[in-house]
Amino acid sequence: MSIAALKKVSICGLIAEKQQVLDGLQELGALHLVSLREPLDEPEKQVPERPEHTYKALKFLASCPNKRRQIKQKSNFDIAEMVEQTLLVQQNIRDITDQRDFLLSRIKEVSPWGDFELPEKEDLADYLLWFYIVPVGLLGEIAEQDDQAIEIVYRDNRFAYVVVVAKDEPRVNSMPVRRTNIGTLSLTELKASLEETELELEDCHAERESLTRWIYLITQNLASAEDEVQRIHAEQQTLDTDDVFAIQGWFPEQGIDQLSEFTEQYNLALLIEEPKRGDNPPTLMVNSQQLSAGEGLVKFYQTPSYWDWDPSVPVFMFFSLFFAMILSDAGYAAFFAVLLVTAWNRMGQSSTGRAMRNLLTTLISFSFIWGVMVGSYFGVTPAETSLLGKLKILELNDFDSMMRLSVCIGVLHLSYANAHKAWRLREDDLTWLAPLGWIVIMCGGLLVWFDGSFEQPSDWYLPVGKGLIGLGFIAVFLFSSARKIKKPTDLVMRVLDGLQGVSGITKMFGDVLSYLRLFALGLAGSSLAITFNNLAMQAKEVEGPGLLYCLLILLLGHSLNILLSLMSGVVHGLRLNVIEFFNWGLTDEGHPYNTFSKKEISE
Repeated sequence: MSIAALKKVSICGLIAEKQQVLDGLQELGALHLVSLREPLDEPEKQVPERPEHTYKALKFLASCPNKRRQIKQKSNFDIAEMVEQTLLVQQNIRDITDQRDFLLSRIKEVSPWGDFELPEKEDLADYLLWFYIVPVGLLGEIAEQDDQAIEIVYRDNRFAYVVVVAKDEPRVNSMPVRRTNIGTLSLTELKASLEETELELEDCHAERESLTRWIYLITQNLASAEDEVQRIHAEQQTLDTDDVFAIQGWFPEQGIDQLSEFTEQYNLALLIEEPKRGDNPPTLMVNSQQLSAGEGLVKFYQTPSYWDWDPSVPVFMFFSLFFAMILSDAGYAAFFAVLLVTAWNRMGQSSTGRAMRNLLTTLISFSFIWGVMVGSYFGVTPAETSLLGKLKILELNDFDSMMRLSVCIGVLHLSYANAHKAWRLREDDLTWLAPLGWIVIMCGGLLVWFDGSFEQPSDWYLPVGKGLIGLGFIAVFLFSSARKIKKPTDLVMRVLDGLQGVSGITKMFGDVLSYLRLFALGLAGSSLAITFNNLAMQAKEVEGPGLLYCLLILLLGHSLNILLSLMSGVVHGLRLNVIEFFNWGLTDEGHPYNTFSKKEISE
């Protein structure tokens, strides 16, 4: 659970060897490139880092409903040509579909008027026909003009079909409705065009289906396409002159020896620098395989700054705890465990799958233990004399106790964030005392609340709590700012900085209370489970199909409750980490470490 130390490296070599050096660096696969060129005036001409066209073509073929038998081997397969052909078919389908939709719309507009051909303009002495479908109730609003003739050619209970003969289109305010566009083609010609369009569209879909036989080879050659695009992108990051080129990037500290050997092999100049505070290095988080899913949870919201800390492990553990408290049912946890067992081997086939499997295992374990502690098994509470009943140590319906527990967990969570922040700021004057001040304030506030929530609180709760709150406010006021006092205005600004820091008490109060959702959502899920069980037992008493009704209510009710609990556990479990926890524990947002490397192809 750490952020890898990086070095800024600059490499210079002869321009004639640039391609060879880039290939070698890509093979090395550990450099995060930094552009040494000015941004292009037209950013759309910048070469992307991924082969977007290839992904687009592959997605288009993979979504085809009917696929052909895959070709596994072809010596002269050209992925670029295949991608171009696929995207051309995709564009043709779009164009022809638009044409078909237009014809369908035009046929719908022309059909009420019948099948006829418009006369030529010269045949009507330069007069034109203008068509309107007017609701019967609005016929009186038609304003007749001297230079036009109006004729109702058909009328039903709702509409009148009006033709206006005029040289110019009637003014908008002279007709109660907008003109109907029927074009110059007759209904027969429109239907013939639609038939041709449908045939063209059918041929395009058939060509798309034929191209699906290349999905396997496109997938297998996708890595080479990505490598090619990355090399072209890397070429645009270098600084070139007539004789030499320079490339710059970030490299992990533990791999510097390997980079030095590479530069010596190619007779390159290498400059290694320590990152400075003004730099913006990428963030490379390093975690064990067992806890690497926590890194994914962190990146789901933001990437910490290189100068910050890696919260992957606490997010992993607290998310599991929050999920368990919201689920609050050992039976539901056992159900998820069965699903996990069925997918265990399949998830173990990739590193991402194994990381997710570890996360799910932890979530289910925490959920089962918490469910046993609150004594809920699909909404059923075991008898107190049973083994499971004796393992029940918490009561969800004890509002006061569960609220105190939820708030205590919130204080622990935010205190952990502030403690880490203080540790990170330990070398920056005395500003590290401000996060410690917030920890003291939260603990003091907890004691003051305990004094009022317990029936027989200890005598020291209130005075100690008030003292801690006062001490915390002093620390926050004095050390929220690192501003040096050199003149009177600096003192005024320092006071204002302190007041601004103290004003965070409202945010702290709201964030701590946010953890009450753990108790509220857990209680809601448990209550729903009990309600469905009671409804099922009542339905069971119905003569005849009572047992069937009972089973349906249990199945549908608990399925719905499981889905709601799952959604609440994920959404609110993440929210408490990425909103409340990150706001107090992380200060700056960074950007991820992306290596210039070759892609592996797995058969």
